[in-house]
Amino acid sequence: MLEELRRICMALPEITERPSHGAPTWFVRDRRTFVTLWEHGHHDNQFPHLWCAAPPGAQQELIAAAPERFFRPPYVGHRGWLGVRLDGDVDWAEIAELCQDAYETVATPKKSASRRP
Repeated sequence: MLEELRRICMALPEITERPSHGAPTWFVRDRRTFVTLWEHGHHDNQFPHLWCAAPPGAQQELIAAAPERFFRPPYVGHRGWLGVRLDGDVDWAEIAELCQDAYETVATPKKSASRRP
């Protein structure tokens, strides 16, 4: 599981990996987290899973469509992040797409609402 997720994340540009809160975590430009793996579970979610950044609206859509696979993770769920179960049959192509979306969500610079002269 770790090796497969590592292969997916490290294939993206400007990615580093290091532990964060005791879990393998991937960062864009060594600063912004976009995926964390909880291989042995975390708090109330005692099953293998990952947390990933998600584009606006994706968290609600995916949880509504497949609540047995997706959930709102603690700490980062209020920011729209997505929890993804990795127990059972894992569709690694789908995980790769979710990681790509997470990367793009974090790597894309946010545009300021204010205009400065």
